[in-house]
Amino acid sequence: MPDSLKSRVQTFDPKQQFAVIERRLPHWSQAGTLCFITWRTWDSIPESVLQTWIAERDNWLRQHGITPGSPEWRNCVQQLPDDLVAEFQRLVSDRWNDHLDACHGACVLRQRELATIVADSLRHFDGERYDLTDFVVMPNHVHLLAAFPDEESMLRQCESWKHFTATRINRELSRKDRFWQQDGFDHLVRSLDQFEYLRQYIAANPTRARLRDGEYLHESKPM
Repeated sequence: MPDSLKSRVQTFDPKQQFAVIERRLPHWSQAGTLCFITWRTWDSIPESVLQTWIAERDNWLRQHGITPGSPEWRNCVQQLPDDLVAEFQRLVSDRWNDHLDACHGACVLRQRELATIVADSLRHFDGERYDLTDFVVMPNHVHLLAAFPDEESMLRQCESWKHFTATRINRELSRKDRFWQQDGFDHLVRSLDQFEYLRQYIAANPTRARLRDGEYLHESKPM
């Protein structure tokens, strides 16, 4: 890894101030620290699949002494032994992403002109309101890596992205339907190794979903 990357990437430091912002889901934030963020279209996961996934996740958490409704549950998972963290990743987080990669729903972002609306929105304030390193626009979801300057700016910016892109995409489709799911998923990047893993994960997402060229948009800054 180049020295320039090491000097630019800030990962989570539990010794420094951070915030847990309560909404429909808890969101962790720390000024300047990279976040891995996912948001998905309203129809990306059928309700029956979603409820089964939530039940399985909550059951796993309870089995390991973690209260599912607690705002601390993500941090509690990270405090478990490495083998259990890996098990959670394999049985819970990876399964969630597998459901997204199954491309449920209308998948309108498979259309290049609509995916470009999302990509252009992500790029628009890069270097001004946030620092964006990587993103992929998939047919029914978006993954991105970005750092934000303060505790509230990440959620404000995500709301801005989603509102702007939903309005533009619905206009292109001549409809007024709800487009994005209300809450996204995010977590703070905890190490340079995890940062590299997530960059590779984003880059490989279209291959895992068996997409063809033109059915997604991916961008990664050279470091």
